[in-house]
Amino acid sequence: MSSLEGQPGAAAPGAGRLLPTAAGALEKVRQRLGGAQVPPPPPPPPGGGGDDDEEEGMLRMSFMEHLEELRSRILKMIAGVIVAALVSMAFSQQLWAIVCQPAAAALKALGYKPTLALINPMDGFNIIWFKLPILCAIFISSPWILYQIWAFISPGLYRRERRWAAPFILCSAGLFIIGGLFAYFVVFRYGLTFLLGIGQHNYVEPTVSMDYYFDLFVNVMLGVGIVFEMPVLLFFLTLLRLASPVFLLRHSRYAILAIFIIAAVVTPTPDVFNLMLFATPMCLLFYVGIFAGYLLVLHRENRKFPWTMVICISLGVLLLLGAVLYLAITKYGYHVVPKWPFLMH
Repeated sequence: MSSLEGQPGAAAPGAGRLLPTAAGALEKVRQRLGGAQVPPPPPPPPGGGGDDDEEEGMLRMSFMEHLEELRSRILKMIAGVIVAALVSMAFSQQLWAIVCQPAAAALKALGYKPTLALINPMDGFNIIWFKLPILCAIFISSPWILYQIWAFISPGLYRRERRWAAPFILCSAGLFIIGGLFAYFVVFRYGLTFLLGIGQHNYVEPTVSMDYYFDLFVNVMLGVGIVFEMPVLLFFLTLLRLASPVFLLRHSRYAILAIFIIAAVVTPTPDVFNLMLFATPMCLLFYVGIFAGYLLVLHRENRKFPWTMVICISLGVLLLLGAVLYLAITKYGYHVVPKWPFLMH
């Protein structure tokens, strides 16, 4: 036995003679192919292996780490609300005047004295200097609260899905604030006038308690604000592949039925007019959410929405409506009024 046998890296007997033979065989194959060279294998795609690379962007956390993260986000939300409430306390009197304005307008319209009754001596302090700043702080700090919600769920999303952070925060906070404004200027005013006028001319004079009035105000403002988050909810159901625009459209009749049930519960009056006044924007928001999900599906499939055609059609419809309104005012004597139906002869 040779001394080189059994040592690592030692060449086998005759290996030196095999190398020129293998080189000659490769040269013959190259000559038969006419000198053509086999192309090198394609390089690996950048960024790794697709789903594996995306999963690397997801944070792996234990159950206790999730609880700790949830606790941290909740504390930050509360801190943001407290800071906004402290700032709102400096304007408590002005804010209370804004809150009382719908009640004063409704009582004046019905011919009553525009005042609220103070039943409990502590109601003034509790409502004006404590509850009202907190309600105002919820609307002011809504972008901060929604950011903390996004920061809590974003570690479980793919890297490509985290870019929706800014649209999520802006759209959610904007819809919540718009819902509160819609409740203040439309739903609450019409509903309050209807409620206070039910017993008019039937030996009933309304005495509105400050406490009950503020509770009704909070319920309507927060209820409508939360309901206006429907497009964001539908968009995220599509983003997480829990629903699709086709599925939502196919079952839209059940959604509309649920919308009217929610409107009947949230609306402070039982009449059909106020029910429709609340349910119609909700139905529109439902279809806005479906449209947003449809745009997301088009983006996934690398297709584009025909924005140019839609904008041209919309401008044409607006111009036609403007022409009709111009003719109604100039030739037929109609004029615009700041209440329904907004056009009177």
